[in-house]
Amino acid sequence: ILDQYKESHDARESDGAATTGSLPRSVILIGHSMGGFVARAATIHPRLRRSAVETILTLSSPHQSPPLALQPSLGDYYKSINQEWRKGYEVQTTRTGRYVSGPKLSNVVVVSVSGGFNDYQVRSKLESLDGIVPPTHGFMISSTSMKNVWLSMEHQTILWCNQLVVQVSHTLLSLVDSRTGQPFPDTQKRLSIFTKMLHSGIPQSFNWKMQPQSPWSAQVLAKDVKDTAVSQVHTLSDCPSSFHWNDDILERDLYIQTTTVTILAMDGRRRWLDIQKLGSNGKSHFIFVTNLAPCSGVRIHLWPQKGKSSSDLPAGKRVLEVTSKMVQIPAGPAPRQVEPGSQTEQAPPSAVLHLGPEEMHGFRFLTISVAPRPTISGRPPPATSMAVGQFFNPDEGEIDFTPVSMLLSIHSHKDIFLKEDHPLAFNLSFAISLGLLPVTFSLKTAGCGIKDSGLLDEAGDNGNTKLCKLRCFPPVALAWDPTSGLHVFPNLYSETLVVDSSPALRTSTGAEKTTVFLLLDPHCAYKASIAVSVTSAASRFWLLYFSQIAGFCVAVVFFALMRQAHARPIPSILKALESNLRMPFPFLPFVAVPILLSLFFSFLVSQPFPPFSSFTIVLIICYLLANGIVILLILVSQLVFYVAAYLHVFIKTRLVNSTFLVVPSPECQVATMGRKLWLFVSSLVYESFFEVLFIEGMLKVILSVTPFFGNSSLTASLRSHARKKESDYKTEGNYLSQQLKAKPGSPSKENSSSYIQTQEDIFHLRHGLLVLHILATLMFVPSLVSWLQRIGMHQSFPRFLDSFLCICLILHGIFSSESLLNSEVPLPRIMGKEVRLNLIYLIAGIYSYLSGMELAPYKVLYAMGAIGIISFALSILQAWTGAT
Repeated sequence: ILDQYKESHDARESDGAATTGSLPRSVILIGHSMGGFVARAATIHPRLRRSAVETILTLSSPHQSPPLALQPSLGDYYKSINQEWRKGYEVQTTRTGRYVSGPKLSNVVVVSVSGGFNDYQVRSKLESLDGIVPPTHGFMISSTSMKNVWLSMEHQTILWCNQLVVQVSHTLLSLVDSRTGQPFPDTQKRLSIFTKMLHSGIPQSFNWKMQPQSPWSAQVLAKDVKDTAVSQVHTLSDCPSSFHWNDDILERDLYIQTTTVTILAMDGRRRWLDIQKLGSNGKSHFIFVTNLAPCSGVRIHLWPQKGKSSSDLPAGKRVLEVTSKMVQIPAGPAPRQVEPGSQTEQAPPSAVLHLGPEEMHGFRFLTISVAPRPTISGRPPPATSMAVGQFFNPDEGEIDFTPVSMLLSIHSHKDIFLKEDHPLAFNLSFAISLGLLPVTFSLKTAGCGIKDSGLLDEAGDNGNTKLCKLRCFPPVALAWDPTSGLHVFPNLYSETLVVDSSPALRTSTGAEKTTVFLLLDPHCAYKASIAVSVTSAASRFWLLYFSQIAGFCVAVVFFALMRQAHARPIPSILKALESNLRMPFPFLPFVAVPILLSLFFSFLVSQPFPPFSSFTIVLIICYLLANGIVILLILVSQLVFYVAAYLHVFIKTRLVNSTFLVVPSPECQVATMGRKLWLFVSSLVYESFFEVLFIEGMLKVILSVTPFFGNSSLTASLRSHARKKESDYKTEGNYLSQQLKAKPGSPSKENSSSYIQTQEDIFHLRHGLLVLHILATLMFVPSLVSWLQRIGMHQSFPRFLDSFLCICLILHGIFSSESLLNSEVPLPRIMGKEVRLNLIYLIAGIYSYLSGMELAPYKVLYAMGAIGIISFALSILQAWTGAT
């Protein structure tokens, strides 16, 4: 792209055309989904010229790991790229610590935009830049908290959503210096523009009871633009000069004597509130909600003492305007009119202001100035005007929801009654993140000053509800989450509150609770109902912890194979799975040992521990779900085997073998020979297709169930294998000794019982291995598809790692069954004890468990490949030593 600009510039010069301005020196990259990660990978490519890319904006891009981390090559690619980015922001030194150069990526700014909870393909946790890009060079923001957007969007919708496209376009244009036509070279300048254009500003105004804001965000906002003559303090406080009001415009002043002030019309008056008087008794905070436009419709000032205008005050006494601290929020649908000419419903708030005691310190009065209703304007005035302010005590609006109360709300709704004259702002604290347990929050207007009895006896009265909507502004909820940020729910009468968070992970730190800031009209009474949404919780749980469950599925199969390798006779894979679920043993060790190992590794690398209780509970649920998925897979595979065995027997007995039982008559010898030839060809095709296609897979399992229906050569080989293993089974315990005990007069029963037991062992073992390989095949499907695509595009083959693991898995399928059945395989000894395959499977299961906890299920393929190599090596040793 840069070369094309140069070629165009040179062509214009050669044609004698006038050229102005300098050539672009860098390209702004915008990537969607995996394109965002590709943009970061291209930035550190060794063949890319230095400073060719200095700004990257990504939309719904996974930066931490792939959404479905099932391919080893892709997982390693992610790891290498992120490691290079971490090094890119470090000072380059030699091994001895000698300075070489500054950070390679010191001029690169990265901003990640997430789609929120409606993005079911990429979660916000994966889109975070934590640990990859330092806070001084980038940040992540959700579309739900983006200025002028306020929407959660699906993975593809984020490309064409008009609100986001317009805001992003304005942001990119703001990055260009109008004097030079080039993007601003200063890194902090570009980062401050991103912050100013994308951040809503609510974290800076509502940090009194919310989640703590990041220190870097406040630092970035405090930085002033170099070319601006006005300081940051004045930028945050003063309205533009175009909205200057003369004191003569305002009519007589109003003096408010109550802690709550209400404005229902643009009357052109100024309200005076005594901070010292109204802010006493702990009500030291002031909050103000309105649908009037800041500066043009309403202005708020802090006064050290009373005066008609600022000129009346003595020198050194200044009036501070705090209107620009007002934060815009989505207003929701416009109010509707019940009947023509009648009063409209109350307007929803579109802006909110919060002032803490430290901001009002040193001032005596607070004034709210409302502009007169415009008669001639470029646009019509709002259908209805509203503004409500209140001095309040934050502790009075605190409502905590413990984990027990949230779980109990699944069966019985938790009702909360809020009488009139309640605080305008409520702080709802949910101990369990709404990303894990979304709640259905319902509000019903129970009173609005119409009756003296307070709460209405009939909350569902339609007449009273309609009348209260004319007097009470629609409620608004602002939900905060440490990972995904702000989520605004306007017109909140019945809504499922959910945030895009992934709590209870190994990388989770700090508090996992969600805080909901609820704005309610203090003149009205409400009945609130809170209940955990089971369907939403189930879907969010599956979405957030799919990678963990995938890794645990392989761990479950490894634990079952461990039991099969240990027990004699070999139990079925389903019975081995059920045995591992017994309480308290062995279920608790299988769950607790990997968790303790994970915490121990975190301690070794000095990583903070995740919240233990929620972390353990989520892992147990994921482990149980993995067991359920594997059980369903086993049952489905058994059904397929039985149907295939039935078809195999039917074809062999009815269609193929009946050919040689037909004696042709002399009258139809030609027709009989033709039929015999056809059946012979069909038999040959059937044998070739069925036995070659499933030689190492399903056919061995089917023949082990119905060996007497197989061909004579396979049956004979199975019988010889059974006789060879009979002596081994005689020494495996009381069960086999009783089973193989000779009975007088019936020697054939002993051989028959031993033979049937051997076939059952072969079936159970190969069935377990087949379930493991089915899971491995599903994980290798993306690699296979990409491999086939590369052939069609004449590109290089994928990395050697995937191909090598495929070969190791084939070795595992061929030699693992022989290693498990043969007790004479030479195995090494550690501390005087022989290492058996059951211990190897146990280690592989724990490793797979830990891989799932790290959201890297692709690592389970390393364990499968290692077992395949071990099985192949044991088979070579067996052949070398002559073990039979």
